[in-house]
This record gives sequence, structure tokens and C-alpha cells, in this order.
Amino acid sequence: MAEFRMPKLGADMTSGKLVAWCRKPGERIERGETIAVIETDKANVDVESFFTGVIERILVEPGDRRIPVGTPLALLAVEGETASEAVPAAASAPAAPIAKVSPAITQMPAMAPSAARAHASPAARQRAQELGIDLARVAGTGPQGRITREDVERAAARTMRPPELAAAAPATTPGAAAGAESRQQRMRDAIATAMARSKREIPHYYLATAIDLTRVNAWIEKVNRERPVTERLLYGIVLIKAVALALRQVPELNGSWIDNRAQTSEAIHTGVAISLRGGGLVAPALHHADQRSLGDLMANFSDLVKRARAGSLKGAEVTDPTITITSLGERGVETVFGIIYPPQLALVGFGKPAQRPWVEEGQVVARTVITATLAGDHRATDGHRGALFLDALARLLQQPESL
Repeated sequence: MAEFRMPKLGADMTSGKLVAWCRKPGERIERGETIAVIETDKANVDVESFFTGVIERILVEPGDRRIPVGTPLALLAVEGETASEAVPAAASAPAAPIAKVSPAITQMPAMAPSAARAHASPAARQRAQELGIDLARVAGTGPQGRITREDVERAAARTMRPPELAAAAPATTPGAAAGAESRQQRMRDAIATAMARSKREIPHYYLATAIDLTRVNAWIEKVNRERPVTERLLYGIVLIKAVALALRQVPELNGSWIDNRAQTSEAIHTGVAISLRGGGLVAPALHHADQRSLGDLMANFSDLVKRARAGSLKGAEVTDPTITITSLGERGVETVFGIIYPPQLALVGFGKPAQRPWVEEGQVVARTVITATLAGDHRATDGHRGALFLDALARLLQQPESL
């Protein structure tokens, strides 16, 4: 018998809200399948099961109560157990933690079974509950037929006559606005906690270098002429891949500071900072960025942005980043010096590509140049290793066809 516990989906997460179960007692679940939707201070996260087996018992029902990290939420009979073995295990499971949490939470209204089973984003599930919409009757317009918040609101509008809609608006809008404001404040509090911890505990060092993007831009223009419009590359994807490959050469920057020492990671999972509507940001992972093609990275990045802004991230995407990349070039910023997200060891920043005078073979020419910066944890590395990383990054970007 295994316990599914409230996961820690971030360095400073201490509690979360159980939004919905995606499986019912008696149903089988495979390792890696979504078992529950958890609301953190930044986003709703689809949390995957670490086990293959059958859900024996739900210990906590969805509701508004925030549940401490590590609290048992469900019992699973893992693959290989028989029913006779599983039932006694459930009966013998420690009752104290369950009794401490369950009475307060089981009184909360649970989401309708159809809503839990529907292929819908967490934001859509929550909105459906607010409006009393059965998700089984809603057609999804998102990726792979996923139901979005907008789909739910359109369905609600179709089922209400105009007078009813007008009458309902004053009652629902203030509550929704208050909820959004509360969520936004929690996000700002979470960011404040993480960044204050970073500046308090991590001795940052900062490096910057200018990189000529002329070859990158010319190469992207060439390959995009041969690609369908929906599959064209952005230069930002080339930057992400180059960062991942540069980390192979300077692996000390890829990992986390845990138990008072640097623990580097063999896997390179680049966290990409994504701004959210209404403010705030998340930095979910593009897994194994060094091993993936640029086309694959582009497709996955586009999907990640959509799901991050729809509140539909997966647990591994939130917890796995080994380094973070941030770019403010589209906002006109030439240079960004970021703050490391603990417990990571480094953060890479990119500014706006701009035409600048550039000396090449003794001639001053116009080139498209971008400023790349590195914020490093001085406990784990020093400026020499950081400089080697930026040099590797610059060299890789002069050969975009090899990325």
C-alpha cells in the first residue's frame, strides 16, 4: 500500500489546495498519469502518480482548505498487491494524520465526478464548478479537445437566458474578482518569499557578454521558408537549445544547492520564465532540452506557454527545472540581471536583439547583437566557470545549423 501525499511543488511551497481528483476509488492508474489537480500559489498543477496500481481510498475531498505538504491524500494498492493484501493494508494505515485532516475537509463540496473525469484544464474545472456547468456536456476547443475556461463560459452563456445572465452577473462578478485578487496576492507573496530567500541566502555573481545573432537570424529565416507557418522557429528557441548545450560543457551550473552543497544534475531541464495574464510568472521545465530537436522544442514551448497561462501545468514541469532562462527582449529591455530561483545554481538572461556597431576583421559593421547575462551561485561556482559558460554559449550561436 502506498500513500499519495500533498506534493511539494516549489522550493517555498508549504501547503496546497486539492482542486479535483482525476480518478475514483477502485480505478486503476498508471505511473505518470494525472491523479489530482493541486492549486499552488502560482498555478493549478496536474500532479502525476508515482505508482501503477489501484486507488483504494480517498482520504481528503476537494475543497477550499489549504493542506500542508506531506499530508496523506489517498491510499493506493500498488501493482503486484492482491485485493486481500490491499484491504488489510488500508485498514492498518496510520489513522492519526488522516483524522487530523479529514473531518475539516470532507465537509467541503466535492467536484462532480463528470468534471473530474473530463479532459479539461484546472481553470475550466474551477469555473465549471462556480457556474454549475457539467463538463461532460461541454465541447473543448483547446489542444487535443481539452476544455478551456472560455469553453465553459460560452457554455454557461448558451444555457442562460439574457435576463438571467444579467441578474447573475452582479452576484458572481464581485466574488470572482475577489478570488482573482486573492490568488494574485498569494502569487506575489510566493514570489516575494522565494526572491527574498534567494537574495538572503545565495551570494550572487553577475556576468554579461554581447553575442552576434546575425548568423542565427539568417539561418532561421532560411529554415522557416521551408517550414509550414505553424512549425516555424523563433530565435528564442535557438537560445534555449544553445544554453542547454553550453551546460554540457560547464555542468557545474546545472543543478541545485541542497544540504549545504551543490548537487549537479545529469539531466538538463531548462526552466523558461513565462509571464501570466494579470501579472506574476512561472518557470516550468522543458525536459531534456539538450537532447531535443529545435522543432520539438518549439512545439513543446508553445504548448507549455498555453498551458501555463491556462493554469494547466504538470507537477514535473514545476519541480524539475535545473536552471532558469528569462528574456525581456520583447519588452524592449536590453539587459536583464535576474535573481536565481532557489535551490537552482544559476539563471541566464537575454535582452533585446538590436543593431549595433560591431568590429569584424578590422571593419566596423552593423550587426544584430543580444546581451546575454548569467547570475551564478558563488557557493557552487565562480566567475571563471561562468565566463566559460558564456563563451561556450556565444560560440554555439555562431553555428546555429549544428544546434
